[in-house]
Amino acid sequence: MDVTVLGAGTMGHGIAQVSAMGGHDVTIRDIEQSFVDDGLAAIENNLEGGVARDKLTREEADATLDRIDGSVDLAEAVTGADLVIEAIPEQMDLKVDTVETVEENVSTDAIIASNTSSLSVTEIASAADRPERVIGLHFFNPVHIMALVEIVVAEQTGDETVAFAHEFVEGIEKVPVEVIDTPGFASSRLGVALGVEAIRMVEEGVASPRDIDTAMELGYNHPMGPLELTDVVGLDVRLEILEYLREELGERFKPPQELKRKVRAGNLGKKSGEGFYVWEDGEIVDEEGGR
Repeated sequence: MDVTVLGAGTMGHGIAQVSAMGGHDVTIRDIEQSFVDDGLAAIENNLEGGVARDKLTREEADATLDRIDGSVDLAEAVTGADLVIEAIPEQMDLKVDTVETVEENVSTDAIIASNTSSLSVTEIASAADRPERVIGLHFFNPVHIMALVEIVVAEQTGDETVAFAHEFVEGIEKVPVEVIDTPGFASSRLGVALGVEAIRMVEEGVASPRDIDTAMELGYNHPMGPLELTDVVGLDVRLEILEYLREELGERFKPPQELKRKVRAGNLGKKSGEGFYVWEDGEIVDEEGGR
């Protein structure tokens, strides 16, 4: 199957990697060649790490890379694709415009999927002439490690599209959960609720970020605490999701001032080097970064 991934950032290159590892021919597209090159380099780095840890063979890594091409031309990238997955910024107007352009250049039976973590897939699908072919495929970061994919069914999504999505997700060795299109879906709504309360606890001086995270990791068996996860996801991304959920679901999702302050200062978490922790080379180096 031919898969096109729009966006070569953290989520986009991860989706491209796992799709290629699943045996699909993949094109990864972004608006600048440097972004595409960075995405391809990140995939190669992930695969090299997998080889070093004996998670896959050299032959498997090389075969995966051979299945991936890069492009900056949107029309060229999606032409002939059986599945197009957009992993572009969480802005509704961008996603709507992208769906309209994609549909002009793909076959009538192609599936268009959105990797949105919270926006309405029903609204995204409304931009399509064939909305029954549009669905949400919400992957989790880091994509090559996290097993879950949330299949988000819009009001217009057809049964054949839902069946296709399940088959694709299972075929790339991920575990699907199916949810109806509702603000925050299941995972983002619950995950953000936990994260926002942890931020309020830091704001109130209840405990340090590390102690809050340790409590959840050891007391509730979470693989990563809510504040470290916020740093990994991106504080700006969490803020956007909270603002959207507040508008849709009410004041319980009101963003804390501590989160707004950090985003305004450019402290966006792991990707900027500081959030609730200080990061260097992808690792936490200062447990008191958020104090």
